[in-house]
Amino acid sequence: MPTLPFSALVGLDAARQALLLLAVDPGLSGAVIAAGAGTGKSTLVRAFAALLGDAPFVELPVGVTEDRLLGGLDLEATLARGQRVHRSGLLARAHGGLLYADGVNLLDDSTVNHVLAALDSGVVRIEREGLSVVEPARFALVASYDPAEGPPRRHLLDRIGLIVAPVARAPAPARAEVVRRNGHGDQGAPWLGFADEDALLVGMVLAARAALPAVRIADSQIAQLIQAALALGVEGHRADSFAARAALASAALAGRDEVASEDLERAVRFVLLPRATRTPQLDEPQPPDPQPPEPQPPEPADERRDDADDATPPPPPDELAVEDLILAALETDVPPDVLETPFTVRRSGRSGSRGTTSGRRGRHIRSVPGLPARGRLDVVATLRAAAPWQATRSAEARAAGRRSPAVHLKAEDLHVKQFRSKAGTLFCFAVDASGSMALHRMRQAKGAVSALLQQAYVHRDQVALLAFRGEQAQLLLPPSQSVELAKRALDVLPTGGGTPLAAALLAAYQVAEQARARGIHRTTLVLITDGRPNVPLRPDPAHDKGTRIEHARQEVQTLSARLRAAGVGAVVIDTQRSYVSRGEAQQLAAWLGGRYVYLPQGRGEQIAQAVLDASSEAQG
Repeated sequence: MPTLPFSALVGLDAARQALLLLAVDPGLSGAVIAAGAGTGKSTLVRAFAALLGDAPFVELPVGVTEDRLLGGLDLEATLARGQRVHRSGLLARAHGGLLYADGVNLLDDSTVNHVLAALDSGVVRIEREGLSVVEPARFALVASYDPAEGPPRRHLLDRIGLIVAPVARAPAPARAEVVRRNGHGDQGAPWLGFADEDALLVGMVLAARAALPAVRIADSQIAQLIQAALALGVEGHRADSFAARAALASAALAGRDEVASEDLERAVRFVLLPRATRTPQLDEPQPPDPQPPEPQPPEPADERRDDADDATPPPPPDELAVEDLILAALETDVPPDVLETPFTVRRSGRSGSRGTTSGRRGRHIRSVPGLPARGRLDVVATLRAAAPWQATRSAEARAAGRRSPAVHLKAEDLHVKQFRSKAGTLFCFAVDASGSMALHRMRQAKGAVSALLQQAYVHRDQVALLAFRGEQAQLLLPPSQSVELAKRALDVLPTGGGTPLAAALLAAYQVAEQARARGIHRTTLVLITDGRPNVPLRPDPAHDKGTRIEHARQEVQTLSARLRAAGVGAVVIDTQRSYVSRGEAQQLAAWLGGRYVYLPQGRGEQIAQAVLDASSEAQG
């Protein structure tokens, strides 16, 4: 399917305006577009690249490897020539054009760090594999992401001038127009008529670039932008510079040689508002005095005129302009939660991955010299290490009268892969489905599981669900990030019977070990129970009730020590009423080395928050 014209896309007016400002002044460093899945943000960026003509346009995949990003040894050319040949990476190929990152919030931290370094320095430096190369890499970064998947790194957003607030849902007429313009209506492909409009935009951008150096912004206007930034709690000085650049680019695009108020409003909207960390405190009009003033004797006209001249002067015009700027920017088509930006989110709480771990699974980050016994052999890295020595080794083989193989390999050439995976946490819920309190615990568990799963994608966490009743524990939900599966598992759970707590601990240990084998090294066991075991792993009918309960307690104590030694964190949620509790749940938490939380009437959100707090303390 051909690329749609830039002017033909529906419902992305704000993003289109921001991209045009970037086209006029690449010194804005880039633009970030926040919009939900399927809103056309990637189509808009590709249409924008086509609008720019011959400028380089490089797409950055989410799973890009380091050698692909930075460049490195060209294996085929090195083997053919017998000497090291450099191959440019994606950052260097984007020099003088656009680098597009769709799903920028999902990029690995190491990838983001390399992009940040290129944005700051304008070059790519490679010092590895016997290469020492410096390549120019001055580009504008255009990025997009779905806010539901979590925000990008704040350090990246700080270096990009234009940020488009989350795009609101399109109304029904706009959605119908999208379908029509994609050629599904009776008129065929109506977007073909937008070529002339795109050509006009190209002419406007070229003219604005030529006129940009002559556009002027007054000192008072710069002061207004800075006051607006202070009112919004914008941190750092980059935003001030970006705001002035955006206002100048807006004026140049409109054909003006001086910045006007609407250019300042656009700068506030695309630069300052998305970086806000607080709601501005704008002065509200004071209500009139309910008491009428006392009558005064008439005064001569001249004296009244003099008194009016001595009255309190109105507020400075600059202060009024600051309020007007912010209000005008907020009155545009901006979602009501515009101030819930990554800058405020990162200040108030954690988001993103809980760290990384190394092992034999995950993302390949580098290769190091080593024998295959140390890890998986990296064939490409091995050939790269051997390539520069092929001519020398072939000559040595011919001089010694040996047959020359196609590729000469030695032990020092061998490289093995190193991997890094997202270090999410597995929250294993074990719910006591026995006794009269079972239905209450089910409701608590359902709410807690749902609350945790709302953040599971961002934090790379998973949730498993166990229920124990009668004589066994049952795995209802293997480690998953699905809210729907968890709800179904809790909806069909039968209740009543004995309390096989030892069976639940054994099943939780097995789930944690299986997760560890899949690369999840952190497991937190969440026990929602009163802590009273009365069914051992292997019930003996010959034993009386007291003996069975004592045997079950000994098994729970032994298995608790095993879980503790395996590094499994634990949170025991005590649901028993205080007047019937004898401290069994508190004793269980002590055996597990975990945290005890007393929440007999706790809601799911409270349980989820207690679990997150305990997990954070354990990791700290």
